[in-house]
Amino acid sequence: MKRVDVAAAVLRRSDGSVLLGQRAEGTFYPGYWEFPGGKVEPGETPAQALVRELAEELEIGVAPEDLLPWVVREHVYPHAQVCLHFFRVQHWTGEPRARVHAALAWVKPPQQTVASMLPANGPVWKFLALPPRMLVSGVTALLEAGESLAVALERQEAALVRARALGPVLVQVREPAALAEALVRRLRPHLGPEDLLVLNGEVEAAQALGTGLHLPQRRLAALSGRPELPWVGASAHGVDALRRAEALGLDYAVLGPVRSTRSHPGASALGWQGFREIARDAAIPVYAIGGLGPEDLEDARRAGAHGVAAIRAWWD
Repeated sequence: MKRVDVAAAVLRRSDGSVLLGQRAEGTFYPGYWEFPGGKVEPGETPAQALVRELAEELEIGVAPEDLLPWVVREHVYPHAQVCLHFFRVQHWTGEPRARVHAALAWVKPPQQTVASMLPANGPVWKFLALPPRMLVSGVTALLEAGESLAVALERQEAALVRARALGPVLVQVREPAALAEALVRRLRPHLGPEDLLVLNGEVEAAQALGTGLHLPQRRLAALSGRPELPWVGASAHGVDALRRAEALGLDYAVLGPVRSTRSHPGASALGWQGFREIARDAAIPVYAIGGLGPEDLEDARRAGAHGVAAIRAWWD
């Protein structure tokens, strides 16, 4: 089957809405909606192709440094096997105009107010609902450091408020079962409709609490399929674990440590180059973790990360 490389742009405005284009009559899947972009021509990189395509399709200018690599998805259509290289774009010049599409629409995830999207774009639309910042709970670490339970819970609650002041957040509760349940009850009132909550634990516990699920790396190899929960992610410390998370159809992975941390003193730090090499061409969004904070978000995105995850960075 013919293989085609395609570069696609996730153009996102400051209000969070994303640009979609409706395919015109006379093309494959007329009337379906897609992310702008097009075929990578011989001699082009996906980034070069996307700069050209956005100028031709939308009459907008994008600097190469403003293309942030994100995910790479494979999809088999009746006419070809397509490899889609998605880039996130937050800065451009000009106002998008429909040069080749039947229509354009700005839509804010997770809403999908347009008709059917191209089949390859469905999972990507779901990924866009993932917040760029992950807060990993650290109540157990606070208790081990001598804090009382009341103070530790209060500090964790304050950390969530601090994180949410920057925008939507994905909260990963990583505590023993009894403590995790109490923490979920404590944190849930502070969460808004764009925030997500996952439990680092067992499927049954996540179902009972009404949360998503986060899997430690050691659990990946034992799974025969994706757990039946709306949001499922996993920790990965290398390329093999990341490939396994992709094969299971998970929604995200957390990769690190990027820098040395107190919580994993023996782990070798990847650095941004090491992170980039493992996360390159990932089919699911990847969060960077390990000695990072919200101030590292831009560096993380340029290394191909969806966002940053942290424990202590949110504490006062």
